[in-house]
Amino acid sequence: MTDTAIEAADLTLAYGRRREPALRGCSFRLATGRVCALVGPNGAGKSTLLALAAGLARPTSGRLTVLGSTPAAARPRVAYVAQDKPLHPSLTVAETLRFGAELNPGRWDGAVADRVVADGGLDRGARVRTLSGGQRTRVALALALGKRPELLLLDEPMADLDPLARHELMGTLMAEAAEYGTTVVMSSHIVGELADACDHLLLVSGGRIRLGGGIDDLVTAHALVTGARPVTDLAAHTVVESRATGRGLTALIRPEGPLRLDSGWGVEEPSLEELLLAHLRSPDAAPLLTPGTNPADREVVTA
Repeated sequence: MTDTAIEAADLTLAYGRRREPALRGCSFRLATGRVCALVGPNGAGKSTLLALAAGLARPTSGRLTVLGSTPAAARPRVAYVAQDKPLHPSLTVAETLRFGAELNPGRWDGAVADRVVADGGLDRGARVRTLSGGQRTRVALALALGKRPELLLLDEPMADLDPLARHELMGTLMAEAAEYGTTVVMSSHIVGELADACDHLLLVSGGRIRLGGGIDDLVTAHALVTGARPVTDLAAHTVVESRATGRGLTALIRPEGPLRLDSGWGVEEPSLEELLLAHLRSPDAAPLLTPGTNPADREVVTA
């Protein structure tokens, strides 16, 4: 048993000699039992990171452990749903689930897989090639949950589902994770969906982790300030982003110590969306990993 689901230290993956690395110097730790949102712009390295954790690619340099071992060794305890949901088109839904059972002896939970399929009203005799994108997603998630994984990796899992189906499947995922203590890492562009379901966040931009930690911890580490004052008033704090708004200024800051501003400033807690957008618009802002998320913290403690 381990208390760490994924740990990366200076992880880098480059394709070819001339292309920019998909990941570069990526370091973070994700504790077991978390439901983690993996967010970032297209091409940031999210899919690459999930593929590495699933053992489907090897890093160019750095270290990556999954459930206390190598990604390849951990693969029987990990389920991964890729963006393209690669299912065999000629198999029926029932044959696909039977195939999942045969590939996962001793771990397969047919009742869970059957329930996910049944809740979508799918014809078990239908061939995969005849299914809609949303139906294929449901079958792929049925395979993943039927495996009873300790770590569930989901790459844009709900992108082709309608809002009602997304809500229903998200509820199923969260119920399964809560009942069995499954660690979930899920990439998505739907921030509201992530805020409701996830308790942890990894923001990837430019191949690096820009923000990492509990969502509540990350939000409370920042403040959104507004006022008709110069940005120099905020010099004692880390300014992530500042923008002119009408006759005043709006800035997302990371207070360094007690936040003492004069009455010309209004202060409020940012929303998760405001936090993410500010960091994405400011790629040079200092990264933040909350305690327990930086692998270096563990090295200092155990040294």
